[in-house]
Amino acid sequence: MLDRRRFFGSASIGLAGMAAACAAPRRGDPLIASNPPRPDTATGPLIDDIQQRAFRFFWETTEVERGLAPDRWPTPSFASIAAMGFALTAFPIGESHGWVTRAAGLQRTLGTLRFLAGAPMGPEPTRRSGHKGFFYHFLGVTEGWRFARCELSTIDTALLMGGVLFAQSWYDRDDPAEAEVRALADRLYRAIEWDWITPRPPFVSMGWHPESGFIPSDWNIYNEGMILYVLGLGSPTHPLADGTWAALADRFRASWGTHWGQEHLHFAPMFGHQYSHVWIDFKGIRDPLMVEKGIDYFENSRRAAYAQRQYAIENAGRWPGYGPDLWGLTACDGPGDFRMGGRQYFSYSARGPGERDDGTLAPTALLGSYPFAPEIVEPAVSAIYRRYGTGLYGKYGFLDAFNSSIQSRPPEPFKHGELRPGVGWVDKDWLGIDQGPIVAMIENHRTGLVWKTMRKNPYIRRGLERAGFAGGWLG
Repeated sequence: MLDRRRFFGSASIGLAGMAAACAAPRRGDPLIASNPPRPDTATGPLIDDIQQRAFRFFWETTEVERGLAPDRWPTPSFASIAAMGFALTAFPIGESHGWVTRAAGLQRTLGTLRFLAGAPMGPEPTRRSGHKGFFYHFLGVTEGWRFARCELSTIDTALLMGGVLFAQSWYDRDDPAEAEVRALADRLYRAIEWDWITPRPPFVSMGWHPESGFIPSDWNIYNEGMILYVLGLGSPTHPLADGTWAALADRFRASWGTHWGQEHLHFAPMFGHQYSHVWIDFKGIRDPLMVEKGIDYFENSRRAAYAQRQYAIENAGRWPGYGPDLWGLTACDGPGDFRMGGRQYFSYSARGPGERDDGTLAPTALLGSYPFAPEIVEPAVSAIYRRYGTGLYGKYGFLDAFNSSIQSRPPEPFKHGELRPGVGWVDKDWLGIDQGPIVAMIENHRTGLVWKTMRKNPYIRRGLERAGFAGGWLG
């Protein structure tokens, strides 16, 4: 199973300037009330509050001047470029709700894009933020340079660019500052050398290290990498080769089958069915593979959500509480790597039905799937809130993960989190890459704001058309 984040751990890293990465908004920044009223369990008010709190995660923890969004909070951490992409996406959503002004969101967006455009690039292993247009997975919060020995990440750069191109299409007014957003976004996207990072053509490598070269694994199965290929195919400067998507889709065929009652392209953790859909509206548009299968990728994600729910209903692992209203497996924090009571548990891991399932559930697996299957997501979200309440729900909404099978201390300290009465093990952090799909996908379900905006982006359209997508809004 792919560990999407290739996690480096979350212990306090003692970096100078850490407080800046988690800085609160400056005095005078327009912002929603710091302590909005706690909702009841009616679905509408609860979802409203969850989205607002997820937005506040990005507004309050992202560094104001450079847009360095922390990988996690409140545990001190490095910045995550994927979280930065989600932050850029969250700011206009906040504007659309009146939680912040357009001017405030524009200021934050400009700061982020100016930092990215001016960040030092090159093959050197230190004092650089990226190379050939790609950025390192994690950046230190003092200078914004590569953190430790992390990789130049293709997928995290793609998630960052999702936010960058969303900002490009959102800020469309005849205004010098908004024009600068568009120009900087263009510059950043055009700089990416997609054709360089294909050591095993036509597939894109997962990354590159200055010490050892290309990572010996490619994005060549069905997962969250669809957006990476759409972006690579849409490039006007360094595009992926003709036929790339056809070769990729041919590899998808190995993932097709019936899983927990649903015939679909299977990928166990739910994030693989969510991330590309944050920015690209796949409903009603189809590539040749989906034409052959008689569905689209949106429907595929809907089926994946239903498969997860059915897996929880069957509950072959006999995990406490699993059922129609308690499900949701994805990549998330976990209690630690230890055995207890005859069970194996994991720290940060990519979890899915039958794959590294240790009883740890993540609310983002539900809320990031909201547009696909609201009829099963809403009851589950309400049930989790009713059952666990404040033991799991706090300043920025649901904490990242929980595990009610753990009701006593393990043989070694928890990697993350703590025991809480009435719940069991609960994480103490919110993660940017898990908060991002929550705020964006709630909005996509309710208004389609991100999808409608991205439909206007010529690079997204070009990438989809080169991949062979047609129909629906592309028509």
